[in-house]
Amino acid sequence: MSRLTTRAPAKINLTLHVLGRRPEDGYHVLESLVAFAEVADGLTLDPGPDLTLSVAGPTAGPAGPLDDNLVLRAARHLAAGSPGLRLGAFHLHKELPVAAGIGGGSSDAAAALRLLAELNGLTLDHPAVVAAARATGADVPVCLDPRARMMRGAGEAVGPALGFEALPAVLVNPGVPVSTAPVFKALGLAVGQALDGAEHPAVAATLDAEGVLAAIRPARNDLEPPALTVAPIIGSALALLRAQGGCRLARMSGSGATVFALFSDRQAAEAAADAVRKAQPGWWVEATRLA
Repeated sequence: MSRLTTRAPAKINLTLHVLGRRPEDGYHVLESLVAFAEVADGLTLDPGPDLTLSVAGPTAGPAGPLDDNLVLRAARHLAAGSPGLRLGAFHLHKELPVAAGIGGGSSDAAAALRLLAELNGLTLDHPAVVAAARATGADVPVCLDPRARMMRGAGEAVGPALGFEALPAVLVNPGVPVSTAPVFKALGLAVGQALDGAEHPAVAATLDAEGVLAAIRPARNDLEPPALTVAPIIGSALALLRAQGGCRLARMSGSGATVFALFSDRQAAEAAADAVRKAQPGWWVEATRLA
């Protein structure tokens, strides 16, 4: 079989409610509406006898040691649960910022599992593929089939694809890597403790853009306040987005530092992205659509 190719799109948490910490394992229990952007890393697989990885692209440097890359971790987990699995040489082109709250590494890992599933004739809901995704990381299962959906628990419970209308958006990362652990530490939940807050609104399938906005506006990202204590520049990025004409909603994604704003149309999003680039030429800024 010849080279296989796929995209690993940015994962955006349109909402992120933290319900508490499970007493049995200490994991934070989440409820989050996730959507995926057009901007993405690229991953290819050349079938062969050895499992290898090469990384290139604008953000390849901060991606960390190759041997610890989530692409290889995911492949190893799948191989451990699938004797005789065909492998090969992965080539990852990094475009997405690292430690940015947009699931770049998790999306890369999920992309690796998609390519290996294709190479070996496995479906994405095959038990070995699902088990490998869960073993690799909390955000990997929702990235396996990158379409808007709810994720719950510690990432293991993934809802059906919602199929809502694509949302014009701008993504902004101020260039400060933010690790997840310090943000959760700043949230300050003890094991077994629940976090007070309004319940997550219901999000119906096949909503138009106005329907999605109406559904998620009452929601929140519970990690935003603690993230602001870890990286105050997130507040500056949010303020800059909220000042743009046509901004309907601005919020942080994941544990930061990437923030997003939603707009009524692509033209308004492009204009806002241009304005943010002029104001902060060193920041990562992308006009895109989320679906």
